[in-house]
Amino acid sequence: MAELEGLGGGGVVTDPRGVLRQGRAFLDFFWDIARPEQEVRLAATENLLRHLREGRKDDELKYTLKRLVEGLGATREAARPGFSLALAQVLQAFEEIPICSVLEQIKEKHNLEKVKKKLVRNAAFGNFFGVMALFQSGRLVKDQNALLGSIQLLQQLANHQAHLRDLPRRTLIDIMSEVPESVFEEVLFGILQSDLASAFASPDNLHLLLVGMQKFPSVLKPKKLKKLFGSPTVVNEENIPRLTELLQSAAKSEKRDKKLPSVAFDLLQVSLKENAFELFWEEGVENALLKEKSGPVSYMCFRLLGSALPLLSLDQLQMVLKGKVMQHYGEHVVTTQLPDRFKFAPEMEGYIEEFLSSCDDSERQLAVMIGFSTLTNQGNPVFSSSSRVVRHLQPVVLQKYVDWLKDMFLRPDLDCCLDFSSNRQKQNKENANIAQHKIARLRKWIIHRLANIIESTVKKEESLVMDISRFCFFHAFFEAKKKTSQINEAKVLPAEPLDEQAHSVAENYFFGLLQTLNTMTVLGDTEKAAALREKHIHGVTADGKLWIFLLVEYASKLLSSEHVKAVKPFTKEQRDAWERTLQSVKKLQKQNKADSAKVVAFQQLLLLMAIHLFKNQSETMDVLSDLLNCTERAFSKEAKKKKTDNTEPGWVEVMVEILLSLLAQPSLLIRRISKSVFVRICPNLTKRGLQLILDVLDPYQEQNEESAVVVMEESDKKIKSEQDTDEEENEDSSDEGDSESDSGDEEKNEEVDDDFRSQLMNVLQAGNSLAADESDEELDDEAMMALDKNISALFAEQQKRVQAKKDEKDRIRKEKILRRDYKIKVLDLIEAFLTKQSENPLVFDIIEPLLRVIEQCMSTDSDKQEVDFLKKTANIFRNSLCRMRQYCKRVDDLQEDLHAFVERLVKKACKHTDSSVALYFFSASLYLLKVLKGNTSDKSSTPTPLPEKQNSTIPQASQLLSTGCLDMERVTAVYQQALTQFLTKRNSALTSSMFHDLFRRFPIMCKPLVDTLVKSITAGARQHQQAQACLLLRNVLLLRELKLFMTEEEWEELIRESISQVTKSLKAVGKCVLKAEKEKVAKSLELLNLLLKTVTEEHLHVKLTEVEKVLLGLNQPEGIGNSARLDSLYWNVMRWLNYTKPKKEKAANKPEQEAESLKRKKKGFLPETKKRKNRKKGIKENGVAPAAGEDGDPAAPEEQPLGTETPKQKKGLVPGGSKNKNEKRGARENGVAPAGSGEAAVNGGDAVAHKKKKKKKNMNRKRKGDGSNEAEQVPAAKKTKGSVSQEPQQKPSKAKEKKKAKKTPVPQD
Repeated sequence: MAELEGLGGGGVVTDPRGVLRQGRAFLDFFWDIARPEQEVRLAATENLLRHLREGRKDDELKYTLKRLVEGLGATREAARPGFSLALAQVLQAFEEIPICSVLEQIKEKHNLEKVKKKLVRNAAFGNFFGVMALFQSGRLVKDQNALLGSIQLLQQLANHQAHLRDLPRRTLIDIMSEVPESVFEEVLFGILQSDLASAFASPDNLHLLLVGMQKFPSVLKPKKLKKLFGSPTVVNEENIPRLTELLQSAAKSEKRDKKLPSVAFDLLQVSLKENAFELFWEEGVENALLKEKSGPVSYMCFRLLGSALPLLSLDQLQMVLKGKVMQHYGEHVVTTQLPDRFKFAPEMEGYIEEFLSSCDDSERQLAVMIGFSTLTNQGNPVFSSSSRVVRHLQPVVLQKYVDWLKDMFLRPDLDCCLDFSSNRQKQNKENANIAQHKIARLRKWIIHRLANIIESTVKKEESLVMDISRFCFFHAFFEAKKKTSQINEAKVLPAEPLDEQAHSVAENYFFGLLQTLNTMTVLGDTEKAAALREKHIHGVTADGKLWIFLLVEYASKLLSSEHVKAVKPFTKEQRDAWERTLQSVKKLQKQNKADSAKVVAFQQLLLLMAIHLFKNQSETMDVLSDLLNCTERAFSKEAKKKKTDNTEPGWVEVMVEILLSLLAQPSLLIRRISKSVFVRICPNLTKRGLQLILDVLDPYQEQNEESAVVVMEESDKKIKSEQDTDEEENEDSSDEGDSESDSGDEEKNEEVDDDFRSQLMNVLQAGNSLAADESDEELDDEAMMALDKNISALFAEQQKRVQAKKDEKDRIRKEKILRRDYKIKVLDLIEAFLTKQSENPLVFDIIEPLLRVIEQCMSTDSDKQEVDFLKKTANIFRNSLCRMRQYCKRVDDLQEDLHAFVERLVKKACKHTDSSVALYFFSASLYLLKVLKGNTSDKSSTPTPLPEKQNSTIPQASQLLSTGCLDMERVTAVYQQALTQFLTKRNSALTSSMFHDLFRRFPIMCKPLVDTLVKSITAGARQHQQAQACLLLRNVLLLRELKLFMTEEEWEELIRESISQVTKSLKAVGKCVLKAEKEKVAKSLELLNLLLKTVTEEHLHVKLTEVEKVLLGLNQPEGIGNSARLDSLYWNVMRWLNYTKPKKEKAANKPEQEAESLKRKKKGFLPETKKRKNRKKGIKENGVAPAAGEDGDPAAPEEQPLGTETPKQKKGLVPGGSKNKNEKRGARENGVAPAGSGEAAVNGGDAVAHKKKKKKKNMNRKRKGDGSNEAEQVPAAKKTKGSVSQEPQQKPSKAKEKKKAKKTPVPQD
């Protein structure tokens, strides 16, 4: 590279076209560099560098520099950074290129003084991105001359703020931060001295000074600073006013970025170095910036607070966290609760999380947590009680923080809180005792904060978890009479006693904490804890004890202590139940491990009910007593030896009733434990216990319950009406029909209106108002007042009556919602049983109840909740029942019942009117078929032996032939009757997909039912049923398992009979006009294609003369018509009979064609056929309209079903099988035109009428093939060399003769 000295200059390339002659690959790099996609730009830059390194050509390198420098000022915004990055990479890769020469080239190309006014913006960006490229190359700092020139250029660009804004200043600061101290002192300080001296003139100059002070402290010493702007420090009392103005300006200029201005953070760091942070914070931030009361300035103060946390000492942290900025931040959080307001709280939480994760000082961590926890709004801390920042606390800090929270709960210190009130709270003076109000709010937040610490992912010890749990439990249900050292929670008495509301709040949060404990993984680092975690065991300690059991032991200790008392004391009966519960739990713990699941289930439920005894004593006592009796019966030895009487319910039934009652509770913990208990007792579930669950889902019982409820309510109303006045009797009599239909309600409302009208007339007559109207005499004041009083009383009673009706309807609606919600929860038990006990024979008892629910919900108009209930039921039925791989393997005693069940399900599916509901009945029957076939019975007959060939080729043949417990005759009769109904009944709820699923899953059913399919090809009720028969038969024949059940003679006879039936069906086909007719022909041709393929490939002895005659007849115009799809299917079938689709004849009249094409290309003139006077004439002469698709759409390319190609067609030897043919040409073959109306293709007269209707559309069309052209004609405006020109003198009769000749099939040799 001898010419590298002139690479960076502005000289012209000696051979500019030499580079271009090498090809476009090199030039495409520059096009891709300017693309808007970043990935494309990066890839082009890498490829350009690789090309330059491999080529090492001077002319290419010169051209590259020239193009990249030109692209720096491109108009497209995405191109500028692309060229800048590419130039930086080139300069970095080729260090022999002088930086100064490139800088001069940039200045010369993008000269701001010589450029036109319109291009000043592009030139400014060109200079800026040029300096950026030099800086990003990493070589700018090494070349002092280039560095000096770049700094001068950036100073010049700083004057173009309208285009570049503060980009030059930021780049200048970035360059200065990378420069060594010696270079800064020798080169840059002199040129930047004026900017540093005017540091207080703009935020950018101040930022430049602050960066220099931090980067080069030995250069910018206090003495030198005093020479620059008169003071040795930046942060002092004299400069504070000017600094605040600059910070305000910086905050407002960057409000869109929503980040802290860099100048503010650097000023914060400089104030710390100058030991002037207190002055800066108090005078500059709190007393100056906060008084601005603008959003951007306030948010800058908040960001300064968050950014300062890692930099401050403990004393400085305490000062900041008790200052005005914190209070202002709290007011912002309280006043921005509306969803549309900007909320700074998440950003502040991010600052806190970043500080806690990076800080190792425990005292500073604790100070920050306490500082934000004591920022309160009338006692309620602004800091979120569910914040996740606690997960970054050290274990020591977490323990201290918990102790502080507990101490604040017992002895609230409002003086240490930074409390404030909003303007609305100051105006509202309802809370007379404001101190009590604040303490209550603070305690509520603390309890929630303690409960959330257990829920968080912070690393914690079991002792801490138990400490918090005991604290919450104690203050929820107990009070300390006096101090005692025996109980940790009673060592300190509350400074302010807890009221009933405080106990209720603690109680609610405690049960949430209990839910967390029940689902919490095992804590600790021991091997035993790790082993329990691997088994996914939850709710226990590392020793294997339940957390809830430890709390019950603690509660027992509190109950036996004299120093504490319960908030709700136990009665003697309740205390006895408590003691019995503890004894039962201890007995359960001593049980053997064989019944471990059962033991854990009872233990969990007993402990949960024991805890709930403190919350709701009256309701829990009934459940607890039943549960204790059930436990004794379940684990007693007598119960295992002898069976219980049928009249007396077993312990499983009692447990199921208890669980059903608990599912109605609003507590999520109770419902989850109830479900887990049910899962553990599933193996012991009996038929009666399952029936209790299914009765809840029975829709008919629900209707009976609703009617009973309405009758009770009506009877109550009648009792009341006897005791009330006559007017109330009338009111109640109008309310008797509330439970009737909507039409009945409207009639009752009309009757009520008539009654009210008659009462109003009586009142008016009593006041003599009617007589007064007739005699034009006015009532006196007393009579008018009395009349007004009576009318107002009447209207008030009517309003009460209407409101009572509304309340009654609302009550019924809410009851319905609760009942439906309860059923949705009960469905969880059904799903759990089907999942865990899929091999249990009781599964069969669930099928019909679920089907009844689906049937009932589908037949009624329902709301969203009803739809959700239906979706969940259907999902359980489909996924947890029908599609389960595991099923019952012990059905020897249930064979007769299951076969009757199958018959009943199939008959219901046939009788149903809704296909979507019938599908579930049919799917249930298939599930029972799977069960019966999968079970083996001693009575079942042995399968038919296989031929040797089949037995060797298919290893699973014996399994397919096995019938299991299936009674084939009985099952075949059921499904044959259903299939016959589907194919002969006009309106059937059954669908072809149901039987396709039957044949696919149970190939053993194919042979008995295939004869019905073959007969239905011609015996179907309608053409649609005949088409479905063809479709099902084709799917059955495609199953390779079918041959296993048939001999070769039976298989050949089946093929022969199928071809015969399809031939009869096609022979009866008339003109294909209707959609059903076209569907029937299409399905018949698809089936026939498969049959002929089978005959050909397997060399079967089947005569095809009859079918050949029928197919040749279909090719006439009155046969399959002009459908492109049918035409394609037709020729796919004909290929198996050695017929090919005729090709298009080419015309040999070239001279006339060329002459006419030249005439039509004459500009300014319309062709003769396009003129208005000749358009109709051309249509009548031709007499053939363009063909259309099956439904009137344009003809589509040839369609061929999958798997029906001939061997020659697959290889591409037959013309019809070629994939690269022109679509229009393929559509025009066989005399079918490319486009047009489907009906216009039938005859020419219809085409003329069609053209008259669309006269305006044809005038505006481009000169493409008109509807009057013949099938083989090419569009007039764009004729190809081989096209045939239209002859206006040609007679219509000749065109028809040619068309018939072309449509005649040509047999192959």
